[in-house]
Amino acid sequence: MKKDRRIFLQQAGIIAAATAFTPNVLWPATRPKKEKLGVALVGLGYYSTDLLAPALQLTQNCELKGIVTGSPEKIPVWKKKYGLEDKNIYDYRSFDSIANNPDIDVVYVVLPPSMHAEYTIRAAKAGKHVWCEKPMAPSVADCEAMIKACKDNNVKLAIGYRCQHDPNVQAYMKVGKERTFGQVKMIASAAGYFDGRTDHWKQKKSMGGGAMGDMGVYALQGARLATGEEPISVLAQSFTTRPNIYKEVEETMMFQLEFPSGARAACHTSFGINMNYLRINYEKGWLQMQPQSAYNGIRGSMSDGTDINFPIKNQQAKQMDEDADALMNHKALIAPGEEGLRDIRVVEAIYKSASEDCLVHL
Repeated sequence: MKKDRRIFLQQAGIIAAATAFTPNVLWPATRPKKEKLGVALVGLGYYSTDLLAPALQLTQNCELKGIVTGSPEKIPVWKKKYGLEDKNIYDYRSFDSIANNPDIDVVYVVLPPSMHAEYTIRAAKAGKHVWCEKPMAPSVADCEAMIKACKDNNVKLAIGYRCQHDPNVQAYMKVGKERTFGQVKMIASAAGYFDGRTDHWKQKKSMGGGAMGDMGVYALQGARLATGEEPISVLAQSFTTRPNIYKEVEETMMFQLEFPSGARAACHTSFGINMNYLRINYEKGWLQMQPQSAYNGIRGSMSDGTDINFPIKNQQAKQMDEDADALMNHKALIAPGEEGLRDIRVVEAIYKSASEDCLVHL
């Protein structure tokens, strides 16, 4: 019979698990102390409009102070809804003048992946900290340039991996780290949904589209976070069932990962299949998360009858609050730029394996 209890995690344990393989990067202590950091959203698509802006109203450590948009018709709506001042509203041509605006401390880049590097680098040169949505960028070279620009300009870069801030994800990371059921042996990780759109950036190669770089990052992270290791080899295959829509990028990607400990992972991602789960088989038990990356709640269970079901009011609010707290109080970021780079190294290897039909060593 399933035990009526949840995993108990000490706060220190959660933080240790969440930062198990992220560098201990601290913010400079030279900036004036603020009670809340002012955030400007760059790009006002679905994620900014329906998720990030409402979530900012729930945060304690940051607040929505500005927007950057190429759609002038959206400005009156945002001004009225969020009380934004004219001086904090920019278009893409005037963006660089944000350097002179003390109201804005953080620029959150919420654009198609092909634009992430440009606006991260421009924000860094303007002296603003950067939060960048995942995937970090389409290439390793872009990621490295983003990290360098932030370091050169003494600002910090965090990637919008909301799931790494979720206590349910931190719970299964802790199980793997502490070897509660022994060593990880086999993982099945999937993340995908049916996308009915026919002319979206996710279907365009030049804009960073394709299932792997988007939903595929969740499937990849499920395996990486479960093991706490980086893959050493990958074998991948891509396919499309709607070639009239997915002409330039893959609709579905399947990939197998090998880890240094000997653990193996079978991962799937798609814009044509609804799936969202993580199954981890250990030496002496199992753990499963279903869903493993949903907005409306991540939950799971373990072979000993323990539930993983920590309540969380809003993932995006928690992510931004914790990143803002790290900025203001000189703490390590849960998902700095280096974490995004680690994913994209594997993503590049997956694409190479699929295109060349071969095993790729990392």
